[in-house]
Amino acid sequence: MKIVVAIKQVPARDSQLRISSSGKWIEDADLSYEINEPDAYALEAGLQLKEKHGGEVVALCAGPARAAQTIREALAKGADRAIHIEEEDIGSYDPLAASRLLAAALKSESPDLVLTGLQSDDLGYGQTGVILAELMGLPHATIIMEVEKQDGAIRVKRELEDGWFQHVEMPLPALLTIQSGISKLRYATLMGIKKAKTKEIKRLAAADLGVSSANPGITLDRIYAPERTKRTQLFEGSPKEAATQLVEKLKFEARVI
Repeated sequence: MKIVVAIKQVPARDSQLRISSSGKWIEDADLSYEINEPDAYALEAGLQLKEKHGGEVVALCAGPARAAQTIREALAKGADRAIHIEEEDIGSYDPLAASRLLAAALKSESPDLVLTGLQSDDLGYGQTGVILAELMGLPHATIIMEVEKQDGAIRVKRELEDGWFQHVEMPLPALLTIQSGISKLRYATLMGIKKAKTKEIKRLAAADLGVSSANPGITLDRIYAPERTKRTQLFEGSPKEAATQLVEKLKFEARVI
């Protein structure tokens, strides 16, 4: 069983973000990075399936050269090999463009199962996995809590609203987007870190895959931090009139009641 897990590199949660001098992105030179948290759970799900049923787990990552750090982490945790699509301006790819990039890299892999995280922590994208499934012509399911392999198929548990769940049987190959928190994440062991240095990392360029960022799906003109302002407003009139004005402000402007 060949399982491909698409992972993304995002700034670590404890990073202090500052706007760059250009005003178009954050200052990322001194940031620390980690695997996108939902993708880490997707990787864990893939590794558990491999331990139970055999096969291999392939980590797939698109990003700049520094993404090699994230790829090494996935290999150290147990992925057998990795594919690195080297693209410096990955931030200009919208979910459709990113999915096209991943789909092009997967053409020669013919995976039995593709796993992604439910969404990205940095930009909040939640469509990439679903679009990737459509581009690859694969059946897919989202918000997955459990995966059980059957003969030529899988049975998954989906999280619905209000505490409800849905169990679905799906043929293989398929694509799943994994919910965060479904299991306990493993740490990379010292032996795993040593083995990661000898594992294969296949490096591809976006141009080689026929996908170019010459016409980016996203163009950022400027980013900025929310402005913090303080303002005091005094309500005139009797206490009843002042209370009425206060309620109107809270209801129609602050929208807290």
